[in-house]
Amino acid sequence: MSTPSAVPMSAVPIGALVPLTRPGWVGAGRHLLAGLELAVREVNDIGGIGGRPLELLVRDTAADPRNAEAAVSELADLGVAAVVGEYHSVVARAAAATADALGVPFLCSSAVLDALTDQPTNWVARIAPAQSRGWRIYADFLLNAGHTRIAVAAQPSVYWTSGTRILREHLAAHGGRVIELDMSTLDPTAVCDELVENKATALLLLVSQPDPAVPIVKAVRGDQRLAGILMGAPAGQPEFAEWAALLGDDGAVIPFLRYLPEHFSPLGARVETTLRERLGEAPSFVAFEGYDTITTLAAVLRSQGTDRARIAEYWPRVAVEGTRGQIRFSRTADISVWQWAWPPIQVVDRDPVQLDRFRVLHTG
Repeated sequence: MSTPSAVPMSAVPIGALVPLTRPGWVGAGRHLLAGLELAVREVNDIGGIGGRPLELLVRDTAADPRNAEAAVSELADLGVAAVVGEYHSVVARAAAATADALGVPFLCSSAVLDALTDQPTNWVARIAPAQSRGWRIYADFLLNAGHTRIAVAAQPSVYWTSGTRILREHLAAHGGRVIELDMSTLDPTAVCDELVENKATALLLLVSQPDPAVPIVKAVRGDQRLAGILMGAPAGQPEFAEWAALLGDDGAVIPFLRYLPEHFSPLGARVETTLRERLGEAPSFVAFEGYDTITTLAAVLRSQGTDRARIAEYWPRVAVEGTRGQIRFSRTADISVWQWAWPPIQVVDRDPVQLDRFRVLHTG
């Protein structure tokens, strides 16, 4: 990681936004940074960009949109060719708005909120799938499993509100119902009571990790009235090792969205092995998103150089082989940025017999 106030003239500076401290999802930030750094190292090992090494300027957003706005402004002043990264959708939205206003290319790695900017922009492209696509696939998984009375325990947030709307509309079209539980007013015990009263068969955790997600899981698991209920976490909280460490067996069988293919290509398999060595654990989909971000941006830089306007103009012509398929950007209905339209999407959970193993339950 490098956080200098300036970079050598010989380097190509790239800004990186990553949640590395609370209340950000630190596990996600660590994996995202590992993927970004691995790809930077590999680009530099083969000569960088026209003989110039990439220099990653990392800024911790700590899940705060104001930090992202300040970081993008600072990085623009430092002369970065582009900004990459970010996991939290609300933070990425702030970063995208600032990048758009300043004319800085932003290649978003992991945030999925459909409305990443208020108006269509050519400055922003995204590796992660749009929330509307992923969460509809998750809703299909619930319907296929026979769940039509689904409660969502949600905190106030544009991201969680958007997710609830996507679920409600998709489920309603197929005879399902969403019951909203406001976590600004309910504690975990009250959540259990609401689930019983509403006869919900599934509870989705649209809340921060570890708190209040972990206390809610423990309360539901400990309530005999709810022995048959399915818990789910479409945003991916159970993906990271902290989840299993905090919850043990209680953290199993909680389906979530993961953006990985059924089988890796040779490139994906090689990167998986290297990331596992660097992280000391299985790499999450977020680590692959980080790697693919730098791989994609490096291809653009080799073709177009470091001029910001030329980088942004090139998004629709990108065709890069990533770890999870060929990356191409297009305009997608109701999405305001250049979007990789077809990243692989899975619904998976942690195996109750072997917690560090994931079971694929549904693909889309």
